[in-house]
Amino acid sequence: MEITAAGKTNVGIKRSRNEDNLLQMPEENLFTVADGMGGHSSGEVASQIAVEGIANFFKATRQDEDITWPYKMDKNRSYEENRFIMSVKLANLRIFEASKREARYRGMGTTIAGMNFAGGDALVAHVGDSRVYRVRDGQLTQLTEDHSLLNDYIKAKKLTPDEIANFPHKNVIVRALGMKETVLVDLSRYPLQAGDIFVSCSDGLNGMVTDEELLATINTTPDLNQAVNTLIDKANAAGGVDNITVIIVKIDSL
Repeated sequence: MEITAAGKTNVGIKRSRNEDNLLQMPEENLFTVADGMGGHSSGEVASQIAVEGIANFFKATRQDEDITWPYKMDKNRSYEENRFIMSVKLANLRIFEASKREARYRGMGTTIAGMNFAGGDALVAHVGDSRVYRVRDGQLTQLTEDHSLLNDYIKAKKLTPDEIANFPHKNVIVRALGMKETVLVDLSRYPLQAGDIFVSCSDGLNGMVTDEELLATINTTPDLNQAVNTLIDKANAAGGVDNITVIIVKIDSL
């Protein structure tokens, strides 16, 4: 499998610090966005623990596939799927333990939206409201479902577009790493096609840039670094109210 990737994080216009982190681990075809939350600097700490924890678990299991894993494997899932889920669960535990250990980190947490390309498939793991999209044949598909209060209301009450636009608690998420000792990780597998493009981003991007703008940028900007920069510029031009993190991965050949 040959892939090309580019990623960047930006503080935005309104925030004084960046609580997002990103992981690009091309030797494992692993790419992850984390959007931290919490008072003072704890959001940044949570997202950093998350990406480092996931990376370290992948490194450890690459060197020794028989390593004792911290959680029981799901026999209904493949080795690659279990490995990805375990890495996120372990990162969750590390954040939770740190928040219990130090008062200044109490209540910290982070979203995660990760992509791992293995065996001709894309594995997409996520917790929270950071997203993963796929562009195939010029069409955009959102592959993740937000773990947010807004999305719960949309599903339960079928809100109108005006009600969605004026929803007062858009930033409230109902699932994140670090909130509890254990976490439910959503993971899906998608068969790959050459030419597929995947985008992982924090809500600082998709909250400012429409799906139509995202798709138009991808379709008209073949250079991935330029596409990343263009999307960040668009988010800042629209207000830049949050930190912005984007990773774009293109499947060049299988």
